[in-house]
Amino acid sequence: MAKLNPYLNFDGTCEEAFNFYKSVFGGEFSYFSKMGEINMEGMPIPDEDRNLVMHVSLPIGDDILMGSDVSSHVKSHFKSGNNNYISLMPDSREEADRLFNELSAGGEVEMPMEEMFWGDYFGSFRDRFGIWWMINFPLRQS
Repeated sequence: MAKLNPYLNFDGTCEEAFNFYKSVFGGEFSYFSKMGEINMEGMPIPDEDRNLVMHVSLPIGDDILMGSDVSSHVKSHFKSGNNNYISLMPDSREEADRLFNELSAGGEVEMPMEEMFWGDYFGSFRDRFGIWWMINFPLRQS
């Protein structure tokens, strides 16, 4: 069974929003990084994106609210209302592939399933009903 988490995208206000959510729900971020902190060979980070949030996770009870800012190369597609994903965290790589393939059928793949620089097996897509999904399987189990 996969764990279900909401994932929110912002147009440069992710840090401010998540600090607000933290003040409301309490707790601490379990993960926080800026785009300028990542090192991806062959994918330079534009100067205007370096201070944007790459990823943030805020545990709320047994769930995790996650988010990021949109980078400049996809900012033209950003509209309030299309900035939400449902993030699934399956128990296995095989389950990740199954969920990705079945849910994305008839939809539009944004990122195919592949091992990512942060160490997870990840993919994203919009399903045939217009809902955005992320599938994320941690390759390094803690």
